[in-house]
Amino acid sequence: MAPPTKVTIIGSGNWGTAIAKIVGHNVRRRERFDNELRLFVYEEMVDGKKLSEIINETHENVKYLPGVRLPDNVVAVPDIRASVKDSDILVFVIPHQFVKNICGQLKGAVKSTAIGLSLIKGVDINETGLVLISSIIEDALAIPVSVLMGANLANEVAQEKFCETTIGCKDKDVGVMLKEMCQAPYFRVAVVDEVEAVELCGALKNVIAVAAGITDGLDQGDNTKAAVIRLGLMEMIKFIELFYPGRDKWIFLQSCGIADIIGGYCNGTNYKMTMQFMTSGKSFVQLERELMNGQKLQGPTTAAEVYEMLKNKGMEDQFPLFTAIHRISSEGMPAKELIKCLMHHPEHMDKEYHEHPFLHLRSVPATSPTSP
Repeated sequence: MAPPTKVTIIGSGNWGTAIAKIVGHNVRRRERFDNELRLFVYEEMVDGKKLSEIINETHENVKYLPGVRLPDNVVAVPDIRASVKDSDILVFVIPHQFVKNICGQLKGAVKSTAIGLSLIKGVDINETGLVLISSIIEDALAIPVSVLMGANLANEVAQEKFCETTIGCKDKDVGVMLKEMCQAPYFRVAVVDEVEAVELCGALKNVIAVAAGITDGLDQGDNTKAAVIRLGLMEMIKFIELFYPGRDKWIFLQSCGIADIIGGYCNGTNYKMTMQFMTSGKSFVQLERELMNGQKLQGPTTAAEVYEMLKNKGMEDQFPLFTAIHRISSEGMPAKELIKCLMHHPEHMDKEYHEHPFLHLRSVPATSPTSP
């Protein structure tokens, strides 16, 4: 019999802690997994005591997810290399700006047979163009990496309010195992064989959430916000098809697609912080420092990275919404200019998707999502 599969979650913000609650319960009651779930905690002091000690003694992350009890088998580990020792599955749940540094610390400490699962919503840019976070992890640690993206507000997941998510995994057997590790009665998992499209949906929806926040900050109403969401979805699809051609359109109907956009503009962090941006006169950097309790805001950063890529390719005019969000959030362009950008959105993009918006959807195979 094969030894039980050991799991480590790398990241203990609100989302990392929320998923630790689910995974902790699952590994404890399913034979294929080792009972202990390690949770890497960036050590910091809370009321004069180490956060890792508080979590291990009280089974609660009092800083990032207060009021939610973690299973007793979740063990907080403040040493990053010790947290992954002998682990078979590494679940990455950290701000995308920290991925390279964390991977650098992990080199030489990860099993050659390990696999990764990224819950990180963001992208990176290098001299060749856009780089997926999963690719950064794969290249740095020489392990295959799947992704999990969806309309998953951490606090609601922790409160066991029903939601769905999407796992993009190219290996069917691994997908079955990851679903078994993550699914709960209130957390429905669909497994698809697309990784790049699922991951990019998760990143780009944060830009659209910023757009929705700007729209509400301008008091434009629900009609305008609906237009922003529609145009944002079109730009998301166009962006993914342009840089990762051949993706199946049905991916955008998964939780990682349209559902995550809706969830992001209803109550997501990027939307709420953008409303603060609109009413306070403060920059996103200031608001992040004052209101986010040490966590990082992904929308403006992702918008800047996407804009850099578009600018390098001379394609800003083809993505007016994405371009406007960057210029408003980071370059001082007046927010009211967003409406002009919407009015002059390229008609050819409408034509492209009126011809084949979802008319040629591939049927979801009976094996996807995999059985619980």
